[in-house]
Amino acid sequence: MKFISWNVNGLRACCDKGFREAFARLDADFFCLQETKMQAGQLDLEFEGYHSYWNYAEKKGYSGTAIFTKHEPLSVTYGIGKEEHDHEGRVITLEMPDFYMVTVYTPNSQDGLKRLDYRMEWERDFQAYIRELDAKKPVVLCGDLNVAHKEIDLKNPKTNRRNAGFTDEEREQFQNLLDSGFTDSFRYFYPDMENIYSWWSYRFKAREKNAGWRIDYFVVSSRLDEKLQSAHIHTDIFGSDHCPVEVQINF
Repeated sequence: MKFISWNVNGLRACCDKGFREAFARLDADFFCLQETKMQAGQLDLEFEGYHSYWNYAEKKGYSGTAIFTKHEPLSVTYGIGKEEHDHEGRVITLEMPDFYMVTVYTPNSQDGLKRLDYRMEWERDFQAYIRELDAKKPVVLCGDLNVAHKEIDLKNPKTNRRNAGFTDEEREQFQNLLDSGFTDSFRYFYPDMENIYSWWSYRFKAREKNAGWRIDYFVVSSRLDEKLQSAHIHTDIFGSDHCPVEVQINF
């Protein structure tokens, strides 16, 4: 099965920049989106053979997630069941026969780290939610996790040390998730690969210079490791400041 995750940074804008063509080309079983930035009824987007599920933020033009899938789920859950976290459309969970498919748009700690304390609350609650799922079935978690795990995962680690997405606190939380029985699928295949990123600032010609960050992931329950077939970051696909990331799993 082929899984794709893409932070589209505004799905309507991305549709004007080749989203439908990229969707067709990638031909995924599960195609997960973050930062759709839209409300119900703002875009008529359907693909033959796919079911679609949407979680919209209450605030207009903000956040939001979606999943397109060729495989009808047993059940669908929106959010993580915590009132303080479930107004921003950040999580969708599909229960499949053999696994849970979760897409997430993790809150950004923001300039000056003004949302870092909230981010830490989110991490604790979200990871508790993921571990609860994992106790029942393996989990395939994807999305913009808004953290570069290690220095190898961003172009300029020294100058970004205390910036949102590369604080010690955020990196430790990501490591906590892995330590509790999960695998970063890209690093499973490419533990030492450098200069491969999934997000580039729109400023300073960052993408042209490949001055990026790897903050988009497929993290899977470690007991799925032997089922992992491949992982890929589609740096050649444009349309957003992020590019799609992929994993293939033999279910």
